[in-house]
Amino acid sequence: MDAPDVRYAQSGDVNIAYSVVGDGPFDVVFIAGWVISALEIAWEGPPARFYERMAAFCRLILFDKRGTGLSDRVSGLPDLETRMDDVRAVMDAVGSKRAAIVGVSEGGPLTALFAATYPERIAAAVLYGTYPSTLKRDDYPWGATREEIDRYNEERTRNWNKPGYVEGLLTERLGPSFAGDEEVARWWRRLLRTSASPGTVIQLSRMNLDMDVRHVLPSLRVPTLVLHRRDDDSPEVESGRYIADHIPGAELVELEGRDHIWFWDPGQIVDEVQRFLCGVWERGEWDVVERDRVLATVLFTDIVGATATAAELGDRTWRETLERHHAAVRRQLARFQGAELDTAGDGFFATFDGPARAIRCACANTETLRELGLEVRAGLHTGECELMNGKVGGIAVHIGARVAAAADPGEVLVSQTVKDLVAGSGIAFRERGLAELKGVPGDWRLYAVAR
Repeated sequence: MDAPDVRYAQSGDVNIAYSVVGDGPFDVVFIAGWVISALEIAWEGPPARFYERMAAFCRLILFDKRGTGLSDRVSGLPDLETRMDDVRAVMDAVGSKRAAIVGVSEGGPLTALFAATYPERIAAAVLYGTYPSTLKRDDYPWGATREEIDRYNEERTRNWNKPGYVEGLLTERLGPSFAGDEEVARWWRRLLRTSASPGTVIQLSRMNLDMDVRHVLPSLRVPTLVLHRRDDDSPEVESGRYIADHIPGAELVELEGRDHIWFWDPGQIVDEVQRFLCGVWERGEWDVVERDRVLATVLFTDIVGATATAAELGDRTWRETLERHHAAVRRQLARFQGAELDTAGDGFFATFDGPARAIRCACANTETLRELGLEVRAGLHTGECELMNGKVGGIAVHIGARVAAAADPGEVLVSQTVKDLVAGSGIAFRERGLAELKGVPGDWRLYAVAR
């Protein structure tokens, strides 16, 4: 099969390259791992067999992530939120209202967040050889330490152009079963050279360093298949087991083998993907959408010292001040795609489909309102929200309100979950330490947005 034509979808001001192959009854979006391009040169090597087998039972949608392959190069690398926008742009461009997503390795966290945030756009999720966090943590011991990743990045920077180094990444680490195949090694080197620059590779690793979607996993409400080769150590199979344990109803299949790369023995993976997705389709589950829950970022704001200010200004002037306040907040909500849910006196409650947009909206509000002589505080949390008769409720809403109450005047305060999901956004934080949130069990680590 020849490589399909490459087209472009517009995502903001960035062009995302994509291709479509196959004409099956349902759509599957494939998110490749790392910086591997899914287009053109990929078809000249082992991935072609993988794509051909997938396209035999579905309409397969391939794309290159922004900054890689044939998509526009960008300054720095985007966060997960921006990459979700790119997936939606590609789906819209090909007329796909609902699809399954297959997320490989570094594409797994993006798949999980997309599935939890936009359940109406995703019918099923397949996560292969992936992880929820790259860093080793107290309750997640299978990642690497920050020091280990820094050393690995330094090694790659130093050795990237040395003969045999890039080939060794495949044959010694990602796909040891390809060892000795000089033709594949030459193709692999050409693929990486055209997929991304050495600097982009390092930037991606640094972006992933602080990314953590563990809190998102319980919010996935779509059929999910987790695949992991048992002897793969990039990451270890325990990462796959952790993911399956934390996604409600997820199916885990441990495959034989040690290769992390998905295009080694493609039939082993595709057979499981086909069995799972065709089963979802044939059972009529493809169009079933759980509409009473969604992952969202909640934002609460209020004016500091509102009562004293109202007394000082008098009723009429205070009413005019509130009108200017409300108009300013609503302009920022429109700018950052927030949804206003409630306005109680001097405070706003809004939701967003992305935490970075919510943070930027909150920061813009504090700066704009300061020009009106008003000091506001803001708090944000990302979690699963309940949708009830057009209203949003649940524990995530209560946590967001309590985070806002803990904020200092002029401060934008966020929960750990929000911070973990905006890695790569360029937003910086100052740690505020552990806090008790009234009515919410446990201690919560909070962070103030650094301006």
